[in-house]
Amino acid sequence: MTSYHEPVEQLSEHARNCTRAINSLKEELEAVDWYNQRVEASQDESLKKILAHNRDEEMEHACMVLEWLRRNMGGWDEQLRMYLFSEGDVTELEEAGGEGEGLMPGARGKDLGIGKLK
Repeated sequence: MTSYHEPVEQLSEHARNCTRAINSLKEELEAVDWYNQRVEASQDESLKKILAHNRDEEMEHACMVLEWLRRNMGGWDEQLRMYLFSEGDVTELEEAGGEGEGLMPGARGKDLGIGKLK
C-alpha cells in the first residue's frame, strides 16, 4: 500500500520528501503512544525507566521531523507560531489573530521586553 493519493510520477521530489516527513512524524507519534502505554502498564520499575527513555527518544525524533516540516513545507511555520507555546484557550487564538491575551511573550517572534543585554 502506498501513502500517495496522486500518481507518484506527477509529484515533485519536494512533495515526495514532504510525504516522507509526514509519514515519519506519524510513525514517531505512534511509537510515543506505544511506549507510553507500556510504561503505564508495566509493574517493573527498571523496565518502566527504559521504556520511558525510549518514549522520550521517539518524542525527540518527532520534534526533529516537525522542525524539518516547519522549515520546508509552506504553512507549518505560521501554524506552529500561532499555536505552540501559547496559553489560554487554543481555540480562540485564531480568532485573536495570534495576538490574544494570555499568549506568552516572545511566542509570536516578539522580544521579551527586557531591554538590551550587553
